[in-house]
Amino acid sequence: MKLFRAEACERRSLCAGFAPLPLKVACNALVAIGVMGMVHSAMAAQTTEADIAIAMDEREVRYAGITTTRPDKEQREIELSFPGAVAIPPQQLRVVAAPAKGLIETMLVASDEAVRAGEPVAQLRSMEIVEAQRQFLAALADEALAADRLRRIQLLVEAKATPERELRAAETTAVNAKAQLDERRQILALMELSPAEIENLQATRKILPTVTVHAPASGMVVKRHVSPGERVDAAAPLYTIAKLDPLWVNIQVPASRLPAISVGDMVVLPAYGAKGRIIRVARTIDPQTQSASAVAEIDTNGEAVRPGLATTVTVKFNQGPEPQWSVPSASVVRHRDRSWVFVRSKEGFVARPIQVIAESPSRTSIRADIAGDDEVVDRGIIALLSELALADKN
Repeated sequence: MKLFRAEACERRSLCAGFAPLPLKVACNALVAIGVMGMVHSAMAAQTTEADIAIAMDEREVRYAGITTTRPDKEQREIELSFPGAVAIPPQQLRVVAAPAKGLIETMLVASDEAVRAGEPVAQLRSMEIVEAQRQFLAALADEALAADRLRRIQLLVEAKATPERELRAAETTAVNAKAQLDERRQILALMELSPAEIENLQATRKILPTVTVHAPASGMVVKRHVSPGERVDAAAPLYTIAKLDPLWVNIQVPASRLPAISVGDMVVLPAYGAKGRIIRVARTIDPQTQSASAVAEIDTNGEAVRPGLATTVTVKFNQGPEPQWSVPSASVVRHRDRSWVFVRSKEGFVARPIQVIAESPSRTSIRADIAGDDEVVDRGIIALLSELALADKN
């Protein structure tokens, strides 16, 4: 009770300082001021929670040789350069495979040669293809026999000379025979026999020992896997054909720079004049290189860019609504696995955590809670770094 009375007396004495205002109004104003002060104190504590204060007087600052400079505000669009390698998008690759086991007689195209869809690219001699044609002819004869038997059974059923169940059995046999023939026809098509060759086989009963392999799509032959005279298994790759426009460039981005890269950012290959945009950013980090891969789709600028090329890629991006600053590279230090700068304060300095966006030998781009009139330390960092480690330990 004495405590509450003392607080009431103190409040009345403070309210008296608002004369000639009425006592009630003055007290309300004082309460409002107190609440506002508490709010501002909480906000200040929140904004400086990650900061570490370092007390220093002017004599100590001069003795340590500490100097400061003002940060430069950067433009909204900035550029970062990374190493990259040009690659072919996987959806633009097509593999020409051997349709059956056999011997490669002729390779009709060479590497780095353009081909059109349906163009002959190789010839294959195969016993499997011969056997497939024989089975097709056998299925053709079985289908004709089953159809003829079905017609005879139909006539007998119409004449009531045979039971109707014989007709059902003949119909089933005819359907199965036709399905078998269609299956054998599809197998021949998969073995690269053209419809004209299949029709000629059906008409002449002449079996072909070789088959011509055709390109499944238009593009450039980027790899030849076999040579004439080699024996290959079924589905063994013969050629790899690719469409070379557009291309991808795999960009190696250090883990510390990943926050600055996002899908849709523009990329440029300065040495070749090609342009494109980021289409994917990896979610995992390589443990050995501590970098991630960002994939950009680019044009070839008239075939100036080719697969396998190692080049430098410039990423252009908008820094967004958050302010971005440029400070001397010597102003940025590492402590507790974070980057920091030292900002001048009334009591000395404040160590403030920052996010590094880009680095060069002389300047570093950062995102930090600083203003254009703040003074950032650019010399005498060693002394402040020692004080930071000591203050953090305490």
